[in-house]
Amino acid sequence: MSGEHVSWRPAPEVRAFAGAYSGYRQDGPPGEHRGLPSPYITVVVTIDEPLHVAAHPDPRTPPASYESLVGGLHTVPAMIKHDGRGSGIQIALSPLGARAVLGLPAGELAGADVDGADVLGGFVAELRERVAATPTWVDRFRIVDEMLARRVNPAALPAPEVRHAWRRLCAPDGPVALSELTREIGWSQRYLSRRFGVEIGLAPKVASRVARFDRARRLLIAHRGAYGLAALAADCGYYDQAHLTREFTALAGLPPARWWAAEFRNVQAAEDLTPADSRV
Repeated sequence: MSGEHVSWRPAPEVRAFAGAYSGYRQDGPPGEHRGLPSPYITVVVTIDEPLHVAAHPDPRTPPASYESLVGGLHTVPAMIKHDGRGSGIQIALSPLGARAVLGLPAGELAGADVDGADVLGGFVAELRERVAATPTWVDRFRIVDEMLARRVNPAALPAPEVRHAWRRLCAPDGPVALSELTREIGWSQRYLSRRFGVEIGLAPKVASRVARFDRARRLLIAHRGAYGLAALAADCGYYDQAHLTREFTALAGLPPARWWAAEFRNVQAAEDLTPADSRV
């Protein structure tokens, strides 16, 4: 499959809310792509063809096509089908920035894919129109920066305790034990889980699982699949290779080697996007 994939680091004024932007254009035979769980809300703005989601993380949602889409945090893949062509921009949005950018907590989007216009209103229509009329990726990303900076409300953030817990659970060197985390912030595990459900949409332990899986997936992509699974397991904090394989299968629907074989040809999957570490 031929195509383009371009990553971009957001401007400083929105970097705390948006981890990364990616632009994609594919041109080839029809295919299928897995939209995998990650510690980011996904905002997709298409440029040409709509995005067709054949199976949503919530199985009660019927297949549909979208000119723009907002996807909440989830623990099973979405299945995206294409006719060989497609282009757009994808924004990796921190769930801690959901109130600031989307105007609602990430918990209201948990496990859901919704039409972008239902969440962002005319903002997303203007964004789509402007990026579609712009010929280069760099200028398109600058438009995203400009419009997000204009929209974001930096004061609309979750409680500091939630922000601290999220950073600790998603830390690159591995998550902290919940007992230690609750001592750090002075909340009970029950209260932390309840607040996490509202602001993030995942339980704390599930959030740490998704973040660890995302690190493993990105390392696999960065090394073009040539990463020993035992080493990958050790580097990402799994007990062993079997633990990695079980978790990968649970969250991706396929074990690592089979997922790589199925996905490496896809423009969106083949990109090494490492979101910025600076988050709210």
